[in-house]
Amino acid sequence: MTRKVLSLEKEFDILYVDDSSPDGTADVICELQKEFPGRIHLEVRKGKLGLGTAYIHGFKCSIEKEYEFIFEMDCDFSHNPDDLIRLYKACKEDGADVSIGSRYIKGGKISNWPLKRILMSYFASVYVRMILFIGIKDTTAGFKCYRRKVLEKINLDGVTFKGYAFQICMKYAAIKHGYKVKEVPITFMDRVLGESKMSTGIFKEAFFGVWKMRGMDL
Repeated sequence: MTRKVLSLEKEFDILYVDDSSPDGTADVICELQKEFPGRIHLEVRKGKLGLGTAYIHGFKCSIEKEYEFIFEMDCDFSHNPDDLIRLYKACKEDGADVSIGSRYIKGGKISNWPLKRILMSYFASVYVRMILFIGIKDTTAGFKCYRRKVLEKINLDGVTFKGYAFQICMKYAAIKHGYKVKEVPITFMDRVLGESKMSTGIFKEAFFGVWKMRGMDL
């Protein structure tokens, strides 16, 4: 993933947030930092603190370093790194404040997922749209580009969700603050590396969390 992203025609830097992974992730990244000086950043946290808090930590670091465009993506190749450029252009050239790699707009696709998983994901977004009154087709998408001003405006410490609810809440907060959100069609591939983080707890957090979001200070 690192080599692929850093080989793109548009220059991207990478930030990894590692919760002291026992598999030696941080050690591998440290070696890559020597190979690509100045382009790879690493934040190591003590203990397993959750995916949502890792995103928040990464956002705050990116704001501190004054990056104008801040991206979020999975590292298992379910998100195609080539699409980073399309998300960037949606913000830089098309005027979006947040761009989303979307599976459920025209041109978007899902590859290699079982039908049950596709239906669950699709109707989850329908449910979210009904509760939060937002027009986003892929509400749980985790492949996004933010302008820095969006993340500076959102109350990041108030977003306490850890799983899919986190993805929903960030989109809702951006819309609530009046920012322009644009969906960009992508082909989502079933993960090539790693394991799914889906669990009953994450599903329940998202199901009930959308009601909670309506009254949150975002």
